[in-house]
Amino acid sequence: MNMRNLLVFVAILGHSICAAQGVSIRKIDISGSKIIVFYSLQDPNPGNEYQLRLYSSVDNFMSPLAKVTGNVGDEVKPGNDLKMEWNIVDEFGPYKGRLSVEIRGKVFVPFVKLQGFDVNKKYKRGKPIDIAWKAGATNMINIELFKGSQRVAGESNLQNNGTHTVYVPSSAKPGNDYRLKITDTRTSDVVYSPVFVVTPAIPLLLKVLPVVAIGGAAAALGGGGGGGTTGTSANTTIALPPFPIN
Repeated sequence: MNMRNLLVFVAILGHSICAAQGVSIRKIDISGSKIIVFYSLQDPNPGNEYQLRLYSSVDNFMSPLAKVTGNVGDEVKPGNDLKMEWNIVDEFGPYKGRLSVEIRGKVFVPFVKLQGFDVNKKYKRGKPIDIAWKAGATNMINIELFKGSQRVAGESNLQNNGTHTVYVPSSAKPGNDYRLKITDTRTSDVVYSPVFVVTPAIPLLLKVLPVVAIGGAAAALGGGGGGGTTGTSANTTIALPPFPIN
């Protein structure tokens, strides 16, 4: 199936679940190993936010796809020009044949909503991170620190009282892919913070300079001696060429 026929095919299948509120798949493009899903999300209340996930028929729509970027996840706002980009090769390896994709979602009402979290600040190892949020439930919560997909630290069964201090271990590796994961212990609902940066407590340059200075002094001395980072869904089916596409 060439690209032109593919776009016509999914344009026919894309549909809205209801007139007042719903998601509609508009078209699908294939770019290299990525499948790009263009969609619209209608809601008469533009202030609502949605939790949206992309599913596929490869596993019979059992689990949300992981290798998806764009307008996906929590706090997606209504709009007509939204898109998700799914890397099918990263998700399933080389794939050939037909499959269906489906967007599922619901109105997102977080049990906690972080307030004043500075994603541009560089947080230091061994130092505290004070967080605050507007509590939306009375259940106990877990707060964990992750670097990428690796859990670094965390505490369980905390009071959902709106404030907490997270300590970055002094042994944590510097990186720009840290985030906080907050889980409701009863419902298993999850809220993530934006990604932020963790740096060494003492900049590397400051650690190196005294050594350089001492080495320089030694060299000088030696030289002196003569040395030397509300439910809704839409579904469509596409035919895929073998992946990856060169």
